[in-house]
Amino acid sequence: MRNDGWAEMSRTGTAEDKAGSGEPRRHRIGIAKIVVLSLGAGLAAAVLLPFIPWPTVDANFATAMVLLGFAIGWALLAALSVRLTDQPQRWAYAPALFMGVGAVLLLFLPDAVLGALDWVWPPALLVLVVWVFRRAKRDLRSRTRTWLLNPVLAVLVLFALGGAYEAIGRATEPSVAMRGELVDVGAYRLHLECTGTGAPTVILEPGGGASAATLGWIAPEVARHTTVCVYDRAGKGWSDAAQTPPDGAQTATDLHTLLERAYVSGPYVLAGHSFGGLYVMRYAAQYPDEVAGMVLIDSTAANTNPVPPTTDGSDSLLKHVSALMSATARLGLGRLLGGATAKEMASFIDEYAVAGRSASEAGELKSLDGKPLFVLTAEQGNSEGWMPHQDAMATLSTNSLHEVVPGATHQSLVDNPTHAAAVSQAIVDVVEAIRTGAPLATR
Repeated sequence: MRNDGWAEMSRTGTAEDKAGSGEPRRHRIGIAKIVVLSLGAGLAAAVLLPFIPWPTVDANFATAMVLLGFAIGWALLAALSVRLTDQPQRWAYAPALFMGVGAVLLLFLPDAVLGALDWVWPPALLVLVVWVFRRAKRDLRSRTRTWLLNPVLAVLVLFALGGAYEAIGRATEPSVAMRGELVDVGAYRLHLECTGTGAPTVILEPGGGASAATLGWIAPEVARHTTVCVYDRAGKGWSDAAQTPPDGAQTATDLHTLLERAYVSGPYVLAGHSFGGLYVMRYAAQYPDEVAGMVLIDSTAANTNPVPPTTDGSDSLLKHVSALMSATARLGLGRLLGGATAKEMASFIDEYAVAGRSASEAGELKSLDGKPLFVLTAEQGNSEGWMPHQDAMATLSTNSLHEVVPGATHQSLVDNPTHAAAVSQAIVDVVEAIRTGAPLATR
């Protein structure tokens, strides 16, 4: 009891001495409250900042805003603990500075330089975590170090390991040179590659989230019979990303501009796989005179309902969400999910975010009249109602065939050589029907 009394008198005397000497007196607040308040504020800022207006909304911007938000949280922890508690945590300025500088670099450095920094930040973050852990163990005498700060540091370790995994995976990937050309379509450039000779020209439309590379079994075979062009939609493959999620109408406009500026003459045979079927149907509705025939390869069904109205700002919100989600590619998530880059992840999310609108826009195609139409359907793995939709699409033309490919699945129609050969043959059949003027004949 005597010792406790002396301790209390000592604390009181110290505070009074400081007050009497003119030194500002601290308002004592529990350090646990400061830790929770600061890190919570940082988390809230990291969630909200990626949605502020910015000229270029992409994975770099989203990552920078998340880092800036967390930097605010660490800075608050340092400043408030020094000002308001008897346990100053000045070490928290270090992660605040690390993340703040990272945010600035992401916003203003070119991608080529940022690519080099991808080798730097994971080990630097690991070193920082170890240093913070040791300093906090010495300075932070609170249970929050165990149940809040240490889990945060563990997450940062996972981020560093994911970043290292992504950097190593990207470095060990085989280098692939771009073939074809990049064509300026206005707001961005699209990749186009045409091979073969003859007319009509076939335009291959990849499936949802896919690039032109996925049609590698089909394009060379078709090129033996006529000109065939493959291209990457905005954000796919070698093409630049779009600033707003491109729906079916925008995709059709992009393709029209691409072919016009690349001097690829029509009318064309459009062949679309999966979600790409929606885009070729929309193109035929938007530019009917430029379409000579069509092949729908296990295509997604169009929606005959009217095109849903767009809410003001909805596309911008979707772009911010997709940028935020695609930023996880820096941590190796895209690689784990199939080798997607941040740009490709954003494009994939954008595409499916406006899927309903694209389906309704494709539904504006009511008829191809007598133009040759070949509908190919996979035999296996179809969901309930898939086959009736395929039958319905075959009624778009009075000159059509609907064939079910034995043993094929939705994906094997493009990545299995045997099943892809059936697709190539269907395209060639449409080309020959256009050249001869004869109706499609059952094979």
